Amino acid sequence: MSVQSILFLMVAVLMVVGIKPLFTILKRKQLEQNVARSGIRDIDLMDGFQFEAYLKLLFSKSGYQVTVTPKSGDYGADLVLTKGTKKIVVQAKRYGYGNRVSLGAVQEIYAAQAYYGAAEAWVITNSEFTK
Repeated sequence: MSVQSILFLMVAVLMVVGIKPLFTILKRKQLEQNVARSGIRDIDLMDGFQFEAYLKLLFSKSGYQVTVTPKSGDYGADLVLTKGTKKIVVQAKRYGYGNRVSLGAVQEIYAAQAYYGAAEAWVITNSEFTK
């Protein structure tokens, strides 16, 4: 293999390696723009995991450091938000039409507040709460 072939191969590899992070950045920017334009109709079409991802991005853009909890063993919290020394646990409930968030969700996030040592506990939904 000639020196020119090796140089060409190295340049090609560097271009491909350099382009992938660029595509990742562009994809993330597109996602952020889509979230910024999202409304309740978009949220109503999401599944639970997409709603959590949406909230993660939304809170990140609002200056919070966001940790997504494991899918099981999370003690009722889906997200842990931190801003300065303040910690907030969040349970995300994305429901279809007619479904309401029950007392159980509030009890779970209250337990998560104690477990994570959070100052506040939030249940965020696209729906309504039961009495």
